[in-house]
Amino acid sequence: MKAIIAGGTGMVGELVLENCLNSSKITEVVSLVRKPTGQSHDKLKEVVVDDFTEYRNHQEVLQGADMAFFCIGVYTGQVPDDKFKEITVDYAVKFGEAIKASSTNANFCLLSGAGADRTEKSRTAFARYKGMSENQLDDLGLNFTSFRPGYIYPVTPRDEPNWMYKISRFIYPAFRLLGKGASITSVELADAMFKVGVEGTAQTILENKEIHTVLDA
Repeated sequence: MKAIIAGGTGMVGELVLENCLNSSKITEVVSLVRKPTGQSHDKLKEVVVDDFTEYRNHQEVLQGADMAFFCIGVYTGQVPDDKFKEITVDYAVKFGEAIKASSTNANFCLLSGAGADRTEKSRTAFARYKGMSENQLDDLGLNFTSFRPGYIYPVTPRDEPNWMYKISRFIYPAFRLLGKGASITSVELADAMFKVGVEGTAQTILENKEIHTVLDA
């Protein structure tokens, strides 16, 4: 099987990529990157993409994929609103369009987020734009599944992007007490995305609790 991933250097994306490389079911992995990472593997082909809204020069390498993962994201407040929308909506949809054109039957997995608002009326940019990207991807007619995790606990230590995430990491044990609807580890999320990529699912949206259910099945 062939896998394509956009965002393979991020917290979740790098774990999805790792799953792909370690699986005997996957024979080829195409990782779309902004710049070369130096990572080397017999299955891996890194493709440098200058503009994640334009794939005309990359259609050939996207052909024949069985699964595609979009894991590119940016935290609220890190960039201006117009750039936040471009990354959250335009990058995801253009990638979806490219996959649709080159690998029609691929299982397409989107890393979205809890609270994504498909009415597109939320006052919160995160919810509004995540809902917008889900709507547009769903309209493409892909084998599309949106993953909506709650708090993602980063198993691999990192520099937290803001004070809210620093606090969330500290109180993660309390999140766990709230049950499977509130949080998930980065490893669990990546494992679930990979499993759906390989096996597919009839569900278009997987909320946090349902992501756990994928792993328990």
